[in-house]
Amino acid sequence: MNSKHRILVMSHAHPDFSLGGGEIAAYNLYKAYRDNENVEQAWFLARADRRRGLTGAISMRRPNEYLWEQSVYDWHKMKAAHQDSLTTWFADLIRALKPTIVHTHHYAHLGLEYLRIIKQIDPSIKIVMTLHEYMAICRNNGQMIKTGNFKLCSRESYDECNQCFPDKTAEDFWLRKHYFQSHFKLIDQFVSPSEFLRQRYINWGLKPEQIVVIENGQSDEPTLPARQLSKDETRNRFGFFGQINPFKGLNVLLEALHQIPEDERNKIVLEVHGANLESQSAEFQEQIERLREPLIKQGVVQWVGPYQPHELRSRMAGVDWVVVPSIWWENSPMVIQEAFVCGLPLVVSNIGGMGEKVRNNIDGVQVPAGNILEWAYTLKKLSSYQEEWQTLKSAINTPLSYKQCAEKHIDLFFPWASSRLEKPIYQQLI
Repeated sequence: MNSKHRILVMSHAHPDFSLGGGEIAAYNLYKAYRDNENVEQAWFLARADRRRGLTGAISMRRPNEYLWEQSVYDWHKMKAAHQDSLTTWFADLIRALKPTIVHTHHYAHLGLEYLRIIKQIDPSIKIVMTLHEYMAICRNNGQMIKTGNFKLCSRESYDECNQCFPDKTAEDFWLRKHYFQSHFKLIDQFVSPSEFLRQRYINWGLKPEQIVVIENGQSDEPTLPARQLSKDETRNRFGFFGQINPFKGLNVLLEALHQIPEDERNKIVLEVHGANLESQSAEFQEQIERLREPLIKQGVVQWVGPYQPHELRSRMAGVDWVVVPSIWWENSPMVIQEAFVCGLPLVVSNIGGMGEKVRNNIDGVQVPAGNILEWAYTLKKLSSYQEEWQTLKSAINTPLSYKQCAEKHIDLFFPWASSRLEKPIYQQLI
């Protein structure tokens, strides 16, 4: 029997159209599987990002890469909009490819039902799911933040969920949880990029042995040389990279800069390499505009704008610090590992995966999440660093590469290669 794996990687989006961390991690892992000697064949299936009406069809993007015109009509229970497509297009693809492993990275925009279709077609196919957020636990887009006031949630609560979504009863949330769990029983192995997220899902109901931690892989590149300083210059350039929305905390950074006396603020530069501000609410856009305009005029903020993945290293080469001021739990922000690849210390909020990935005063600095005065104090203090910055930089550990990430997953799959017909785990759990 051929012991090599045949792996279908699934994602809620294709990085050709969407540059979120989850889809980029999924796509890079697919390419690393494809190049691994223990993998016979690898494919990538992503939700199609169509502006026209979705049909449920599956089409080829390029060899071994497919786009699925699927969507979700019921976000409360994550039900797929195109039910017929599950038993036709999707089922036919699984039968044609004959994967031994389906490694899925999401169910948003896809629904949960495809998990059952896979097992119905061939119960010996192993399903692995990487959890990138808390969507099964939290109806509020998986962010575990109260609607309306941005207060953090530490755990699920049917009554409190009802307060966030008054149109759903506590009983509705009980049913939601058990609907998710009934589909999660079909999954043979869960992977989490952080211990923080792993513990959240154990508290929610997963068994500890069901979920392991494997960090997302990164490009295998050398660190960047430190930015050249002129005489008496300090490490005073900070960079914000990523999405601009109310959860990412850019408004906290801008408010903090306003709290610093002008003569000291002018010694600091914040570069904003951000995208999708125009997609946010009018209220949030107005807040950012009000905060950034005077800072841009003073030269304290440089609004650089969005970037493509291949531009990231050249942009990071111009800053000394990468800042991640998110006010939600964050699982494992891709920008943290990307900064470490470049050899840059980070300044992050002290919660969730951020507090786990960045060691305070070792390879970066942690700041109380959402605390404007503490962020102001920290930005002012760090902007005077020179030797201290070098000490933090020298302690950075090289992140896992794409190849190493794939190898860790394949080690996880090892028992399945020689025992493809064993009783599926989901049958043992039922």
